[in-house]
Amino acid sequence: MRLSSMADYAVVMMIAAARHCGGARVNAVQLAEETGLPAPTVQKLVSRLSAAGLLKSVRGAGGGFKLARPAAAITLADIVEAVEGPIALATCVEAGGGQGKGPGRGDCALEPACSLRPHWPLVNETLRGALAGVALTQLAAPPQPMAPAAGVSA
Repeated sequence: MRLSSMADYAVVMMIAAARHCGGARVNAVQLAEETGLPAPTVQKLVSRLSAAGLLKSVRGAGGGFKLARPAAAITLADIVEAVEGPIALATCVEAGGGQGKGPGRGDCALEPACSLRPHWPLVNETLRGALAGVALTQLAAPPQPMAPAAGVSA
């Protein structure tokens, strides 16, 4: 499983926004410069993240964007879902069922008799829970060295 480039870029942008101390506003040009992302990509992501309630837009002189809530209250799951939609590894159990074809998208030949399908919600919720356990504050902090795994000597 991999995040799309847009979801990855959204995380990078949100980290940059979180690093502006005290909820200071930052504009799209600054975000583009700080992250190295193209300005049109930043504009598109700002729009999606604002619509999801993660960024707040302030218009006028000195306007820009700031986090809509404290960085500790924004999770990796929130950011990914703002760009990708609900977290689901299999399309047959995505929220809303996809393209009006019933519970699944109808593009899996095994769907009518699938024994795995009833278990996907648990898998999806476990994955979402793991991503929800990572706060934006953790991502914006300098990386900590990883401790060696138990039983592994240096």
